[in-house]
Amino acid sequence: MLKALQRRDTLVRIVLGFVLVLISVGMLLYLIPGQGGSTTSSSEVVAEVGGQQVTATEVRRQLARIERRGSIPRALAPLYAQQLVNQLVSQHMLELEAKRLGISVSDEERAERIRQLLPAAYAGETFVGMERYAAEVQQRFDLAVPEFEELVRLGLLEEKLRRLVTDGVSVTPEEVEQEFRRRNEKIKMEYVVVKPDELEAKVAVGDPDLASYFEKNKARYVVPERRVVRFARMDLDQLRQRLTVPDQDLRAYYDEHIQQYRLPNRVHASHILFKTIGKTDAEVDEIRKKAEDVLKKAQHGGKFEELAKQYSEDTTKDKGGDLGWILQGQTVPEFEKAAFSLAPGSISDLVHTQYGLHIIKVIEHENARTQSFEEVRASVLPTLTDEKTERLATEQANEIAAEVRKSSRGSLDELAKKFHLSLGETRQVAANDLVPELGNAPELKDAIFRQRQGELGAPLRTDRGYVVLSVKEIQAAHPGTFTEVRDNVTADYRREKAVELAKARAEELSKRGQSGEGLAAAAKALGFEIKTSEPFARTGTVPEVGSARQLSAVFATPAGQTGSPALLGANWVVYHVVERQEIKEEDFLKQRKEFERQVLQSKRELAYESFRSALEERLKREGKLQLMPDNIKRLTRPI
Repeated sequence: MLKALQRRDTLVRIVLGFVLVLISVGMLLYLIPGQGGSTTSSSEVVAEVGGQQVTATEVRRQLARIERRGSIPRALAPLYAQQLVNQLVSQHMLELEAKRLGISVSDEERAERIRQLLPAAYAGETFVGMERYAAEVQQRFDLAVPEFEELVRLGLLEEKLRRLVTDGVSVTPEEVEQEFRRRNEKIKMEYVVVKPDELEAKVAVGDPDLASYFEKNKARYVVPERRVVRFARMDLDQLRQRLTVPDQDLRAYYDEHIQQYRLPNRVHASHILFKTIGKTDAEVDEIRKKAEDVLKKAQHGGKFEELAKQYSEDTTKDKGGDLGWILQGQTVPEFEKAAFSLAPGSISDLVHTQYGLHIIKVIEHENARTQSFEEVRASVLPTLTDEKTERLATEQANEIAAEVRKSSRGSLDELAKKFHLSLGETRQVAANDLVPELGNAPELKDAIFRQRQGELGAPLRTDRGYVVLSVKEIQAAHPGTFTEVRDNVTADYRREKAVELAKARAEELSKRGQSGEGLAAAAKALGFEIKTSEPFARTGTVPEVGSARQLSAVFATPAGQTGSPALLGANWVVYHVVERQEIKEEDFLKQRKEFERQVLQSKRELAYESFRSALEERLKREGKLQLMPDNIKRLTRPI
């Protein structure tokens, strides 16, 4: 649960890097932005903010750093790449806005914040010297001094902007009580979900009904224009396989980026978490007793992984509490002090942090060091191979484009032969059809239906490479006959009738449930399954229904009553309130300050995000923010 252990301080988050959410493992990873080159090709630029470029090379460098540490599955690199693009763009936007507003960070402010972040850089009031300072920065943050100090400046800049936006935000007593009620007032209900999809099979379909339905809805059934397209493709994977990257190039990249291969102190740990957030003192005492019992089991031969799966309240419980590698300076102080002081294989006493009580087991330690070229060669190779492939593909695409410009009526076969392209042909496709042979890029569909028959198009970038299209055959759009569209007519008829049937059944269930018969008996008589929920709050979920936010009517229904049918998405829900758990005034009074803090924080975050979104829209309108979707798409394509 590295997510729960990250420091919440805004500046520390920015200094350590960009936060990326990896839901599947429930933890946050820190990425440190690198420095871009001075000369960049247009295909490498993914965004421009006020004249500042965000490049694909910059993003790939950060992904390579993460992958070298084994912190991210390679298949999830596209998700991380997209998040990195968003974060880098946001950073440039905020800096541009701060400049417009006249907000800046003085050297004194930056020095004071560095003193707070890195007290080891000072002995009393005396600076320890540049050499020791640089070593401390490298060990603590895995950064060179210029990068570190620039991130400190950016962190302070964002902090000032955030204060400017959020200092005027406040909360009312009504808002605090409303939030407490939203989280704590609970309902238990019996319910039936009536699904049109499950009723379609019960809809009787006869030819006269279908023919009548078709006549009434003829205008809906137009057979769209369809085309057959021949294509010549330059496949990037095949191009990549033919390329070689000499060892001297790999070593040169390694030497140039040696800072990225310096690993800080880290520890591989597991833990069992007992949450105490929002608990009363009495509840915390009970939690501590439970944690002490589990600690005894762990210290007297109990399998730590099994105990974590049974008792931990963290998302890592399914993995036996395994947190993976934790970098020094990445977790809250109490957890870090315990984890880094334990010998491999040993188990801590109870460790109390702001999130709860932890039992920590250390699996392995690794001291700070620089990875050797041999260790990182395998991760450097894909980066340089991708860059070389992109350059070569762009060059060849430009040559093909020049050839097509000479004669758009040239032979596709001769073009393919000259440039060693593979040939293919699609089936008949309409504008809304998937084209698996080519992919689903909108510009491909536009080109297919814009080109004239027999004409060669300019090379288009796809997720697999570049393609040149030539329309072979065109079938014009025309009103469909009943025979041509019978399958669509049948599906539409069944769907509409099933929707009508679902509504009628839901209304009948509700009516009989409100009578003396009761909902359970009515559901059984009509062949529906009735379910009983666990008590849930407005913030909860209900199986097959979804978020309780959709069930506002349920919370307004007295216990013992059956409500009117509720349409949720495509389904109808009929419910009977079994019991209500009202909030207790004494509980509210005990927790009011904490809820006031949470509501205020939530409103401030919402205000800041609204400011950031409005800033993005304004910069786009002013032409100061430009995103390059094609380049972003190439960068974030699945691996």
